[in-house]
Order: sequence, then structure tokens, then C-alpha cells
Amino acid sequence: MQKENNSLPAILAPAGNRASFLAALAAGADAVYCGLKQFSARMEAKNFSSEELAQLTKRAHDQKTSVYVAFNAMLRAPELEAAGQMIESLQKHVKPDALIIQDTALIPLAKQAGFSGEIHLSTLANVSFPAALDFIRKKLPAQVTRVVIPRELNIDEIKEMGQKAAGGPELEVFIHGALCYGVSGRCYWSSYLGGKSGLQGRCVQPCRRRYSLGKHVRRYFSCQDLSLDVLAKVLLSVPAIRAWKIEGRKKSPHYVFYTVKAYQMLREYATDPQADSQIKKDALSLLSQALGRSSTHYFFLPQRPQNPVNTAGQTGSGLLLGSLKGGKQPYITPRLELLPGDMLRIGYEDEKGHSLCKISRYVPKGGKYRLQLTSGRLPAPRAPVFLTDRREKALQEMIAEQEEKCSRIPEIPIPPPHFSFPLHSRKIRDGKSTELSLFRHYRKKQSGAVSALWLSPENVQQMPSKAIAETWWWLPPVIWPKDEAVWAELTESVMGSGAQHFVLNMPWQMAFFQNAGKKNLWAGPFCNIANPLSLQLLKDAGFAGAVLSPELGREDYLHLPSQSPLPLGIVLAGNWPLCVSRALAGDMETETPFSSPKQEQAWVKQYGADYWVYPEWQVDFSGKEEELRSAGYRLFVRIHEPLPKGMKLKQRPGLWNWNIGLPGV
Repeated sequence: MQKENNSLPAILAPAGNRASFLAALAAGADAVYCGLKQFSARMEAKNFSSEELAQLTKRAHDQKTSVYVAFNAMLRAPELEAAGQMIESLQKHVKPDALIIQDTALIPLAKQAGFSGEIHLSTLANVSFPAALDFIRKKLPAQVTRVVIPRELNIDEIKEMGQKAAGGPELEVFIHGALCYGVSGRCYWSSYLGGKSGLQGRCVQPCRRRYSLGKHVRRYFSCQDLSLDVLAKVLLSVPAIRAWKIEGRKKSPHYVFYTVKAYQMLREYATDPQADSQIKKDALSLLSQALGRSSTHYFFLPQRPQNPVNTAGQTGSGLLLGSLKGGKQPYITPRLELLPGDMLRIGYEDEKGHSLCKISRYVPKGGKYRLQLTSGRLPAPRAPVFLTDRREKALQEMIAEQEEKCSRIPEIPIPPPHFSFPLHSRKIRDGKSTELSLFRHYRKKQSGAVSALWLSPENVQQMPSKAIAETWWWLPPVIWPKDEAVWAELTESVMGSGAQHFVLNMPWQMAFFQNAGKKNLWAGPFCNIANPLSLQLLKDAGFAGAVLSPELGREDYLHLPSQSPLPLGIVLAGNWPLCVSRALAGDMETETPFSSPKQEQAWVKQYGADYWVYPEWQVDFSGKEEELRSAGYRLFVRIHEPLPKGMKLKQRPGLWNWNIGLPGV
């Protein structure tokens, strides 16, 4: 359906509401991605009903623009039937060109529901190293035609991914928009602190808050936006990249229109030797007015990486207009003109007095405008003021033109779907259970449970051969392209020394075990497994068991063993990270406690290229062990993490979402 020159990557625009979708069409985006009211990794966006999306998709297809539906939430078992029903309805009445998924359960589910479009693996699926693409091409159905690769990759790593993807699947790369501090699919911060899972699209962005480190209070984890701007042209040297993706399903129509037009210009400038340099200047001007955060190239240039966290600057979304003046009768003298309908944000969302203000009249640059605050609370003196949305007349007219064309499309009634997905009960497996104690470093005297270690050259070198064979070796939750060869050699080496038991923390790590024979391979908790369809795919791929996502609630934990085709395990207790990141603020110290506004302490530890952020209390389902054993669990894991000097763990229940569960998506 895409209308672009097939030799060039498509420009993929975000749409979190109707106006933004129409703005993307007005800008001439090659494709638009959006979410429904359920099963989207941006549940805080307004998103679309099926009826509304059917009309908008028909309008998009009329101008040869593709539509991708983000179906990228982690699914719990009770949600499979509703998800299948929605896919069936999409196929019959909306006809999107692709589904963007995180949870592999949606691959067979989409097939059962009759979906005929493409399947794209979301960046939340964490396909982060080249051999993973080989595994996807060989082991997943042909419907999986595209992978959205992590934002953290530099251009050399992207080229490595592109070489491996030469035979498919094709690649999609983020070029602009907000950055998460944690690696996608490896952040549990919001869920751990309050049951709002980022894997289900409900993240409350705790990384954006202020934290205390010693005497300093700063936003140590709040990232600037990504903007590849003129560097995007380098991506044209990677033929496997078929889409440039703009992040922003919570952003305004103004942002969508400006970013799409800017990257169209930059694509034109990069591919036309005769292009006027004014095109580049105009594109950069549009990006500067798009109302995002201050921007960074991130790690794109390996010789000049840019730290995404700048604690000396602001990371509020929107264009900074100036500071509040006037005390009890606050006003602003803006750095640029304001138009009727402009939306301002005063202060930051986590600060007292934060408020919004809609501009009611034209205000010239440097003019004076008294603010009518929505919160009724007085902001802090000299609070920063940001322009977060703009509805200039020309854009409004273009959106209205698209709306008028939409109105000619008859409303499509969508009847209830007929799809059903019964959850079958299975006999609970008999047999002994195994208890693992997972350590970061090898220790000569480890008593009690079976030994488990994070796989590393140091641990392998220090262990006697007999211990290597008995140990359960854990692979990391992220592997970057530059480290792929190291991990391939290490897994082969340890197997050659007799290792039998492995826990893989990405399904794609099975790429290292294709010629391993009959090893005991388990999917680890970082695989974020939460339903029987995902478990079936793991079984088909050769896994012997799976440790479930630690985010689940009691009902999910107790019911899944009777639905699972594989033996199941659980993280019973121990140190679980808030997130894993590839970045660290220059003034953040590792192994040093820092505090949240609620005085919750945590620390950062570096392992390899990554930074693990740990809270001061542990997950602890120990009191539920007999209940879990009776439910059918056969593997119980306790994770031990070395504490920083002077750090003491706080005694808390540690039940995470056990009592509250995860809300339906």
C-alpha cells in the first residue's frame, strides 16, 4: 500500500488521536501507525475505536498510505480471546496493512483470527543482535516480515543488523522522538513502583522524575529526544532498512506534521545531488519548531556518542517560551508569538503548581499574556513555560480538508466478532521441583539450592569441570551486535566443558544453540512470558521450560501451569532490576545510593556495556511457595545481587503485583 519509491525507506508517522492521524495524511506520510483502545503499548494516548479506525484507514488507503496497528502489549492468558476477537474485527472491517507486536502469542493468534497483513516485531521484543534475525527468519512464520530494532544501536551496529537481514526480515529504525532510559522490553520501573506496567503501555515515567544523589537533586534518568536529522541520510546505505520511524503517539498534530515534512525534505536532500542546501535548512527549522524536547543524536555515531541524559538542561516536552513572572498574577512574555488555541504547560508534571493554559488571543513575541491556570494552584516562581501544542490556521485547514474527505466515507458498522479461544486445562506435571540460587559471581562454597550463575568468561574460568556441568548458566537480558561473537564463542565453550543447563533471557538467544543437541534450555524471566500461546511457541523452538514474567498477579500465576505446554518456573525472591540501560548520566555515580521523591532508595551497577538499576528491596514470594508448588511450578529461583558498600536492603513485603494483579489491556 506504500506510495514511496521502493528504493527509499518509508517515513512512518505516529497518530494517537484523530487530528494527528489526519495531520499525518496531510503531510503525505508513507505510513501511519496507531493503536486501539486496548492492547497498545501507549494506553495513555487517546487511541482509536474500531469504527473510527475503519474510516480513517479507508481514507489513508485512498491516498496509498499504509496503516499499521500497534498491538504491542504483553498479553495475559485471559486476554487472548479478546485480542483474537479484535484482530478478527480488524481483518474484516479495518484491513490494516500490518500489526506491530511485542508478544509472540499474537503470531499464531493472528493466523487463527484470519489476519492477512504483515506482522512487525516491536522494539519491545528486543531483537538486538544480528543472529536473532536468522532465528526469526528460520523459526517464525513468514508473516513476520519486519523488525523494529532498538534505538540504542549505532550506525555500525545497524549495518551489521542490515547485513544479516539481507534475506529478511526487513528493518525499521527510529529516527526521531522520545527516548526511554531503559532498553525497550527491559524496563520494569513503573510496574515495580506502582503496578503500571510499561510492557502493557501504562508507564507513568518514573525515570522523568527528580532524584537525590548526595546533596544534588536532578533528573538523572530523564532523556532528551532522539533526532537524527541530517544523519538520517547515512541510513540510506543500509538497503534492509525499509522505514524511518517517528516516535510520538502522545504528541500533537503540529508535531506529527512538522516532523513528517522535515524528514521528507531530508530524504529528498540526501538522495538528490542537485538539491538546494536551503531544503536542509528548512527541514532543520521545522524540527526546531516541532515542540519536542531538546534533542540528541544518542549513540548513532560510534566515534561521537552523545549521552541522552543532560542533567544541566531541561527535558520537558515542548518548546521553552520563557519563565513565569508576576507573582500572584502570573504572566509570560513569550520568546515567540502565540496563537489562539496554543496550549502551554507551566512547570513540570511532577512539581507542585504544574498547570496547563490554553491561549485565547494572539500574543506578539515579547508581549504580555496573563495566564488562566487550569489547576487553580499557583506555580512556583519563575517556573518554566513550554508550548506543547499549536493549531496554526494553515494546518487546521489541511486537517479540515482531510476530515471533509473522511466524511464522504460511509460509516462502517462493526458487528460483534465470532472468534473464540478456549483455554484448555492440562494435567499438572508430577516430579520434583528444583530450587536455583542465582549469583553474579562464582563462589567456591555455595550450599543449599542448585547453583546458577550469570554466564561470563570469569565465572567459567574459575569453575571446576564438574561444577560447570551442574550449574544453570544464565544469559543476559540484552546482547548488542558488537558482543554477539563473544556470546556465541562463550556458549560454545561452556557447552564443550560439559554445561547442560541454560536460561536464555531473549527467545532469540536460541540462535546460539542450534547445534547444541539435547541441552536443558529454559526461557528466562526477561522473556516476559505471560500466556500459553507464547509458551507453545517456545516449546516449538526447542525450549524445555520457561520462567514466567515477574510482573504477574496471583490469579495469573496460579492458573498458568494448568494451561502451559511447558514446565514453569518463577522468580521466588531476590534482587530484580528496575531497568537495564545502555546509558548513564555523566554525574550519576555507580554503586552509590540515590533516592526518589518518596525516599525510595536505589543504586546503579554496571555490567559490561549496560547499567542495571536496582531498588533497595527485593521481590519476595517466599510466603507463597507452597501455593505455587501446588499450582504446578517446578523451578524456583532466588536471585542474589552483591550490594554496594554500606547499602542495606529495606524489609518490605516484596509482593510486586501479586495482590493487585495487572489491569486488563
